[in-house]
Amino acid sequence: MKAAQLVETGKDLEIRDLSAPRVGKNDVLVKVKAAGICKSDVHYKSGAAPVGKLPITLGHEVSGIVEELGEGCCKLKKRDRVCVHYLVTCGDCYFCNTGNEQFCKRGRMIGKHMDGGFADYISVPERNLFSLPSELSFGEGAVMMCSSATAFHAMRKAGDMVGKSVAIFGMGGLGASAVQLAQIFGARTVYAVDIDESKLELAKGYEAIPINAKKEKPVKKIRELTGGGAGVSFEFVGNPLTVKQAVSCLGVQGKMIQVGICNRDVSLNPYNDLLLKEGEIIGCADHLRQELPILIKLAQDGKLDLSKIITDRIRFREINEGMKRLETNEGSPIRIVVEM
Repeated sequence: MKAAQLVETGKDLEIRDLSAPRVGKNDVLVKVKAAGICKSDVHYKSGAAPVGKLPITLGHEVSGIVEELGEGCCKLKKRDRVCVHYLVTCGDCYFCNTGNEQFCKRGRMIGKHMDGGFADYISVPERNLFSLPSELSFGEGAVMMCSSATAFHAMRKAGDMVGKSVAIFGMGGLGASAVQLAQIFGARTVYAVDIDESKLELAKGYEAIPINAKKEKPVKKIRELTGGGAGVSFEFVGNPLTVKQAVSCLGVQGKMIQVGICNRDVSLNPYNDLLLKEGEIIGCADHLRQELPILIKLAQDGKLDLSKIITDRIRFREINEGMKRLETNEGSPIRIVVEM
């Protein structure tokens, strides 16, 4: 089979001929039909984020068709359309048993610790597969498994949002889903902050109020429009400036959910930013397996529109060009999907 592997950090992925992965007793071999390119893949390629081994096949946003089932599998059948939950966990430890499997000590992420979906085939445990409704394309099923799923988990971390004003910093793949999900969770008004006009136009199409941070000060604008500050804010960029802004725009007892990967120090004034208004900063890591059926149903029913989030569809041989476009923001892509 063909697979796009990271062989050396800082270098393009290599298209290599490999044997199809082995199928264990409880595993399923999936013929990959679509795989999304995530900003994390760009970080793995550059070395900004570590991978578990080299060489490794990247790609953790995956959907496809069941090709072969291990003898212990009983829920799926050949030719079923499926999307892949990227966290492979033990299912037995404290974290798995308490519904927090993203912290499983034996957990592995496909496309980071084990070979992922930039390939003709991928083998994963059956419990990691979810049926993909016919109403959704393979591309939509793929991006839903990371960008939408992580945004959904962030919404749940925020708690009750009914009637509240919500500020979303970053209109990439996660932000585009988050704008819609915040409305589904009952937000009164959603403000979308970005510096890319085309992404803000998408937010406007989702009935959010766009704020161009190149043209106006987002904290001041949000405070003016809300009459005191946002009830909830989400940071999807991973930049110290936007982290600070997402905290500073909060109103009394506001909550800021940190989702973007930021490994640099951030300057905050605890008295003004947190104590005076009893503000909260909440971290958000990945998502949960049990959340995915709810998310899939929202997309199936048309409440979550994933079609506009996929801005680029490319062929497998174009994967390095897709990686570069996402890295440089050429053409302002939101999600690039590799169609197999």
